[in-house]
Amino acid sequence: MKPTVIDPKTTTRAEAYALWINAPNPMVTFFKTLDVTPLVRFSRKRGLKFNMLLCWCIGKAASGIKAFYTLPVGRELLHDDSIAVNTIVKNKTGEVSSCDVPFSTDLAQFNADYLCLTRTVAESCENHDLPDSMVIGTSAIVDTEIDGGVGMNSGIFNNPFIIWGKYHKGLFRTTLKLSFQFHHTQMDGAHAGRFLQSLQENIFEIRKCR
Repeated sequence: MKPTVIDPKTTTRAEAYALWINAPNPMVTFFKTLDVTPLVRFSRKRGLKFNMLLCWCIGKAASGIKAFYTLPVGRELLHDDSIAVNTIVKNKTGEVSSCDVPFSTDLAQFNADYLCLTRTVAESCENHDLPDSMVIGTSAIVDTEIDGGVGMNSGIFNNPFIIWGKYHKGLFRTTLKLSFQFHHTQMDGAHAGRFLQSLQENIFEIRKCR
């Protein structure tokens, strides 16, 4: 289903819309260190890609927060009924392409879609876009450890955006630093904090998945 244009005045984001829709820089960035020890162990035990598992945990956390289904695009406020998680794919030319993966609460289904779509994008060198979903952007800089990054404030891509690097193997746990950027019209710090907390909880609970 295509996104629906909604009147900001009829939503809980009415005041935020008035304050931030014309702001020169309405994007906010949070930084967080996650304990990804269970994710690394689950990845190795099940033979699943770490990046796929993290994207699934991101989608699961976002799907439980109402704010993620509404996005400012231009001066309009759009409502989506579904969520997708974007991942950047290294294609056969050595460059990168973009791939939107529809979120499913079923890990096996999400994994199947992730593998199929990223493989197709890598071979075709063509982006796979899901314009009818609210897409959460991600970028993994896996060759080096980073603290996160502040994305572009282009006014074109207002979607939530998460950046991370290589995870750090400590003596007793493995950690991953990431940044989470969001448009202030879409959500407040409380929503963002709840999302990051839910993301950590989903990582801890990954071992319960079959």
